[in-house]
Amino acid sequence: MGAYRAAHPIVSTLLLVDGSSYLYRAYHALPDLRTRAGEPTGALHGVINMLRRLASEYPSAHRAVVFDAKGKTFRDDLFPEYKAHRPSMPEDLAAQIEPIHAAVRALGWPLLMVEGVEADDVIGTLAVQASTRGWQTVISTGDKDLTQLVNDHVLWVNTMSGEVLDVPAVEAKFGVGPEQIVDYLALVGDTVDGVPGVEKCGPKTAVKWLQAHGSLDGVIAHAGEISGVVGENLRRHLDFLPLGRELVTVRCDIELPVSVEALAAQAPHVEDLRGIYSRYEMRSALAGLEGGSKAADSAMLAGEGDGAASLSGRGAVPVRGPSANGSDPGAFAGERAEPASRAPVVAYETVLTPGQLDDWLGRITRDQPVALDTETTSLDPLTARLVGISLCTEPGHACYIPLAHRYPGAPDQLPFDETLARLKAWLESDHPKVGQNLKYDRHVLANHGIALGGVVGDSLLQSYVLESHLRHDLETLARRHLDSESISYESICGKGASQIGFDQVDLDTATKYSAEDADLTLQVHAHLAPQIERDAGLARIYRDIELPLAQVLFEMERVGVRVDPALLLTQSDELGRGMAAIEERAYAAAGQPFNLGSPKQIREILFDRQQLPVLKKTPSGEPSTDEDVLQQLALNYPLPKLILEHRSLSKLKSTYTDKLPRMINPATGRVHTSFGQATAVTGRLSSSEPNLQNIPVRTAEGRRIREAFVAPPGPCVGEC
Repeated sequence: MGAYRAAHPIVSTLLLVDGSSYLYRAYHALPDLRTRAGEPTGALHGVINMLRRLASEYPSAHRAVVFDAKGKTFRDDLFPEYKAHRPSMPEDLAAQIEPIHAAVRALGWPLLMVEGVEADDVIGTLAVQASTRGWQTVISTGDKDLTQLVNDHVLWVNTMSGEVLDVPAVEAKFGVGPEQIVDYLALVGDTVDGVPGVEKCGPKTAVKWLQAHGSLDGVIAHAGEISGVVGENLRRHLDFLPLGRELVTVRCDIELPVSVEALAAQAPHVEDLRGIYSRYEMRSALAGLEGGSKAADSAMLAGEGDGAASLSGRGAVPVRGPSANGSDPGAFAGERAEPASRAPVVAYETVLTPGQLDDWLGRITRDQPVALDTETTSLDPLTARLVGISLCTEPGHACYIPLAHRYPGAPDQLPFDETLARLKAWLESDHPKVGQNLKYDRHVLANHGIALGGVVGDSLLQSYVLESHLRHDLETLARRHLDSESISYESICGKGASQIGFDQVDLDTATKYSAEDADLTLQVHAHLAPQIERDAGLARIYRDIELPLAQVLFEMERVGVRVDPALLLTQSDELGRGMAAIEERAYAAAGQPFNLGSPKQIREILFDRQQLPVLKKTPSGEPSTDEDVLQQLALNYPLPKLILEHRSLSKLKSTYTDKLPRMINPATGRVHTSFGQATAVTGRLSSSEPNLQNIPVRTAEGRRIREAFVAPPGPCVGEC
């Protein structure tokens, strides 16, 4: 980074440290250093070391360390669940806050905390103020949210990893530029801060959408055109996205108690430092202060020397990882490992003999809840067939019963029909059973003539009742509540065109994966159930509403709905002719042909050629063409109104009249939607594959589509 410092003189550089990020990173990076009296000092060591190193690498005339102030912020008012599920600060770290603040000031760093906002907002505002003065800003943090501030005047630096991000580096790391980071974060969510993203929208999907549509507004405008489950998830999340974007946006216009000019670097206060180093037995630092060797400093930077005899307390093992020079706190990478005694002894068994099956039938008929999971040939609940079943009776003790693995060299497995017949009595009994999204397993078992009974717990629904705004998949639940990383489906089956079916997975791998699923499900259930029971209101909602509703939704999905395919095809043809007519009128209004589905071409026509007023801009500074903007423009101009009409017909055609006939199940002659019980943050049900809840009722075209949902001929008795 010498080239950066040479290009920008010291006087024109503002160095900003995300103190709140430093606190936690130092705490988790260094060993559990303590004084002889047992006072924790690891975070104090780490923060001092990182600040000293940063100051030497980025000398600046103006600098500040910014911490989060106590109390709520404006984001808590916008979204009460914001950071609500973050664990409280560890007591060992809380005890070090005051000495860390004192050490920051003694080192000559101005310290800032502003009530009602976060450290990020203070940093963003200062960076903007510095840029208006022609200064360069270096932001030192591990928080990816602050990459949205990067520009030609602002650099992002991670002292732990040595990573430095300018504009091209942000694009290379995330796939989007700094100006799109906010939109990117709104889509993928921020689990640390409790900001839900679009379910199953990972970084690659978010980047693909933003590249295709230019911005979050563009993604929202074209949500109806995005196919698959993730498209359905996006449409369910549309109401929350604007709020999500606001929550992850760093404010850059807050009122500050000081100006950037007031943040002048000061010389260290030697007497104050001597007092701190003596008080907290920081012998190497004290020796360096009194003229000791650089070796003493290096020892302290490596976490050696001071307190080395006091590695105790949290039962933690520091995990060493690579660093740029091997001498800073970043050499301790990753989270602290939990004590080995906390993890259950794992014993997973592959059931291949009648004797093993007899043994497990004896275990599962006892009174304790048993976790159940199925492995299948498909994610479609109506067509999926069993490949195997896993069961777990206590943490760490689970089995996998393979029934239909068909890869070359697969060992003999228990007879399919005979084994299911032996399991059927237990599966249909009142013996207590728990699972993760058991509605799916009900369908799979029903495909084989088994009516699952005795369901007393569903970890998916437990999570939804307790934390509706977060993700509820088992992998995430295990990570969030058990601090456990689980085997992913993609890691054993692959993904995309090269993905294999579960029946092609070797039995050893299948057992580890499926038995682990049942094991983790039982542990998550045991973790969440007491939390629900402690709250009478939540317990009633879970026991009396959510669990019974799951059975009702299963039955509704199983029965399906009848549609008239001939009527839908006729309507599809009519919608197509209507779209063509609108296109001709739009071409005439624009003075040229253009793609009515392209935000870029719409932008060029409306704002460059026709000079319509720009009502809103995207985060990248382009005029917005989202639904709200077009609706406002349509009040006074004909072309935006035509574009809206075209969008409406196009969505109806692609989503309903073209798609529904193709989704009729040939075995039942009906369409079988999936009802999402634990998807919408607001608590309402959702419908997917196909989405039957958003068919318009206020337009003639929407009402006509509803006419295609019909009852069978004759009197309607029982299932219709």
